[in-house]
Amino acid sequence: MIRKALAGDAAALAALAAATFPLACPPGSSPEDIRLHLRQTLSEDSFAKYLADSKIAILVLEQGGRLGGYTLLVDRQSMDADVLRALGSQRSVELSKCYVHPDHHGRGAASMLMQASLDWAAEQGAASVWLGVNSQNAKAIRFYEKSGFAKVGTKSFTLGDSVESDFILEYALPGKG
Repeated sequence: MIRKALAGDAAALAALAAATFPLACPPGSSPEDIRLHLRQTLSEDSFAKYLADSKIAILVLEQGGRLGGYTLLVDRQSMDADVLRALGSQRSVELSKCYVHPDHHGRGAASMLMQASLDWAAEQGAASVWLGVNSQNAKAIRFYEKSGFAKVGTKSFTLGDSVESDFILEYALPGKG
């Protein structure tokens, strides 16, 4: 079942993020940089703030009372100059996070979450959905491209003391772009 996350999901989301975020990091990422990112961006307190923000939606895959995946969508214009240059002036929702627990890999969970996320963005009136993905994460890039996203630019992502290179991918919503 896919549903919108509730305030009471913050702790479960943080636990899921701790299990899934390291899988998306480049092979050379330091464990301390990953821990720092988890503390600063993917903690229970961080998720509580995301859940309280009217411009953010978190969709979760729930099975048997446990969270197996989530997406975090941001419905506000990016302040990143590289993103603005790549997307142009049309309204776009950021797919900030898209993670599925390894127990659910290969079972269609990511595709279901993606479709629900695209549907949510369309309901908000966006012309497209965009995301940043590490340029070394071939598995994620394949998934996003299979889902209909296309490379439109590059940007930097800071992970602790490292500056990573990300691709900016965009999905044009039907009838909007």
